[in-house]
Amino acid sequence: MRGAAFKVVIPARLNSTRLPGKVLLPIHGKPMVEHVWRAACASQADEVLIATDDPAVAEVARGFGAEVVMTAAAHQSGTDRLAEVAALRGWADDTLLVNLQGDEPLMPPALLDAAAALLASDAAADIATFAHPLEDPAHFANPNIVKVVRDVRGHALYFSRAPIPYWRDGNGQMPGAPPPLRHIGLYAYRVAALKRFSALPPAPLEVCEALEQLRALTHGLCIQVGVLEVPPPHGVDTQADLDAVIARLA
Repeated sequence: MRGAAFKVVIPARLNSTRLPGKVLLPIHGKPMVEHVWRAACASQADEVLIATDDPAVAEVARGFGAEVVMTAAAHQSGTDRLAEVAALRGWADDTLLVNLQGDEPLMPPALLDAAAALLASDAAADIATFAHPLEDPAHFANPNIVKVVRDVRGHALYFSRAPIPYWRDGNGQMPGAPPPLRHIGLYAYRVAALKRFSALPPAPLEVCEALEQLRALTHGLCIQVGVLEVPPPHGVDTQADLDAVIARLA
């Protein structure tokens, strides 16, 4: 059964500090971004686009059949790149748009459908994303793992690199204690919210934690956070991540 209508945009930036040129690195004979694009095409999206500022990425993407939108090189984030695509395409404010990073070759297509459905199901939400329960105390304490806390409606109260919620009187095992949740960086946007977000200046909390989603919360945008029991496979940030993906797809 078909769910909410939506589009997928894949921001594909060639320059990467930790793994240079990673979106074009080969995985079993195909560039990484092609695996990402094929995953998106296997979802129920009615349109899948690759957004890039690099002619080399555009040439490769068109070579395997993708539709490409050339965007400005000055964007500081994939979100800004998405906003430019929405403006160039003239998409209506109520269009649902899923942002799939170009370094997520193992993203399950069904999760893209779920992100759009989650946003469509909550008229109060501007953005939808996911989290999953954290069980390893070391992960809870790790500042590289982003945590989120929600209200009773599932809306994000705060995202942080710090361990949240902090259990003053126990270790989180007491009855009624909310489980710690790890944020998963997959987003669905209403185009109206995307336009508003991209026009806002960086917020002090965003700069402090280096978390872009805090700009949205600072300015009153509502983020619905769905909870997954099983998280999606990790994206590619390092050579070790790439090796793991190659082994998994072998």
